[in-house]
Amino acid sequence: MTKFKIIFVTIILSFGFLKQSYSKPVPESFADLAEKLMPSVVNISTSTTVVTKSNPLPFQFPPGSPFGDMFKEFGDPQERQSAALGSGFIVDEKGIVITNNHVIQDADDIIVRVNGDQEFKAKVLGADPLMDIAVLQLETDEKFIPVSFGDSNKARIGDWVIAIGNPFGLGGTVTAGIISARNRSIGLSRYEDFIQTDASINSGNSGGPLFDMEGNVIGINTAILGRNGSIGIGFSIPSNSAQIVINQLIEFGETKRGWLGVRIQDVTKEIAEVEKLDKPRGALVASVAENSPSEKAGIKAGDIILEFNGERINQMKELPAIVARTQVGKNVEVKIWRDKKEIIKNVLLGRLETSEDFKVSEKQKTVDTTDQIEDLKITVRSLNKKDIKNRKLPNQTTGLVITSIQNNSPLAGSIEVNSIIVEAQKERIKSIDDLKQITKQVLNSNQKTILLAIYNNQNQRRYIGIKLD
Repeated sequence: MTKFKIIFVTIILSFGFLKQSYSKPVPESFADLAEKLMPSVVNISTSTTVVTKSNPLPFQFPPGSPFGDMFKEFGDPQERQSAALGSGFIVDEKGIVITNNHVIQDADDIIVRVNGDQEFKAKVLGADPLMDIAVLQLETDEKFIPVSFGDSNKARIGDWVIAIGNPFGLGGTVTAGIISARNRSIGLSRYEDFIQTDASINSGNSGGPLFDMEGNVIGINTAILGRNGSIGIGFSIPSNSAQIVINQLIEFGETKRGWLGVRIQDVTKEIAEVEKLDKPRGALVASVAENSPSEKAGIKAGDIILEFNGERINQMKELPAIVARTQVGKNVEVKIWRDKKEIIKNVLLGRLETSEDFKVSEKQKTVDTTDQIEDLKITVRSLNKKDIKNRKLPNQTTGLVITSIQNNSPLAGSIEVNSIIVEAQKERIKSIDDLKQITKQVLNSNQKTILLAIYNNQNQRRYIGIKLD
């Protein structure tokens, strides 16, 4: 019996030791850490001149009318100042500040407030819209207290983190939480590998730091889910990915990303079965750009890229980020699956920013896609980043701006021009085709009523039910 008790006590103690080794104590307080880090976190305010060309009058005078000259100035372009708030953090004692690109994009003036009372003008050293990062330089000779980057790859789900920023312009606000998930993609930018956290993040926190318990920056707070404020789902750019871009912006004033020159898609279960691949993995090459590094290396449409530069590709979305962070001009091995076997191709990596592929995509971004929704008798265009900033919408908003409404439209009298359709039948609208398809589904149903979620001209979010004929 005594021997049994000894064994039992040994098992209990061993279990307790294992439990302790896999858990960390809950912090008694974040006060010391917050006090140490607060001087390195800054508040950013910007002002932008917005030019509007719309006619404020609800009608037009007929040609030759004497009132035309009298009121012509009302049709002239109008200028107004738009202000925005954000956060950032100092990474060099000489006053180099990191923030989000969308915080300072198109800004005429940038004012950075340090320690709550010191204000400095700042200039942009470099910005990257693709990862939503900007580097600023404070225009002063003063010395500042910088913070250091940590290793975001070591951050684990469940680790404690704190966020410091400028929510709603309040400044110097500290919130705490844990890492809720890793490797999140929410369709906000081209290169996404977000850290998800439940630390409270709100409008104005954009560009602020996410710290680990050692006081190192492991993320840049960028986006939230929730229209009116934090719902415990915030997203941060991992520090390891961000540092590559930041170092390039500081050194060159621009990014230098690797370029492979392929269009890729997911490998589905069905495709894996046809190709005799053990399971759905890798990135399927849909097309290869002319004169691209891939074409020169002999990569073809239909190939499945399994590894790039020694890194295994589990999902298609991983490949663009891996390629982008690889040094331009490097010879890399690419393992592909072709004709039901693995082969190796050696690729001399090009630079994305100088490729024709990139130039075409940038030109397409500057052109607003406009189309008519015939079933609704309206014309719409895609919502863009400038709309989101000028109308102070949540960063992750997608939808369509109504540019005209016909008199016989079912929306006439219920919705105004310049309203933004963000949902139809409770489904998020990301493209014009989304709205067209949902509208046709409603017309083919018995009810024939479409439920739209919109932002009206006062930027108020509303649901509106429209009966379709």
